[in-house]
Amino acid sequence: MDEKKWDMVIDINLGSIAKLNRYLLDNDVLKENARIVCVSSISGIAGNMGQTNYATSKAGVIGLVNATAKQLEDNAKGMTINAVAPGFIETQMTEAIPFAIREAGRRMNSMSQGGLPVDVAETIAWLASPASGGLNGNTVRVCGQSLLGA
Repeated sequence: MDEKKWDMVIDINLGSIAKLNRYLLDNDVLKENARIVCVSSISGIAGNMGQTNYATSKAGVIGLVNATAKQLEDNAKGMTINAVAPGFIETQMTEAIPFAIREAGRRMNSMSQGGLPVDVAETIAWLASPASGGLNGNTVRVCGQSLLGA
């Protein structure tokens, strides 16, 4: 993989989140009990053959969430940061994957099916809500109990 492609994926998936979070926290933009929710991937936990840059960037998001959570523990504002790590999700993008690979992705969890975008959206909505105030620095897998990275 050439360096330009590597850097592009790292910059988009990790660098943009780091810059946005830094701006929000350094400029006191967030209010009390604010919730920061980042999007990682099961690939950041278990890797992804042929996509080392993607897996590395998503693992970096998890590390960023863990490090930032420790910083937020010291503030009195009740802010939290967490991540969601989708597994195989049925989308237009995954429709383009060859059938056999798609089917393998579906079967790599105990439910033997792909997740839906609404599964990820509902998890993000909950992490952004006041109800998630007891979680800080966690990565919630939305993967149908994926057998990867278990």
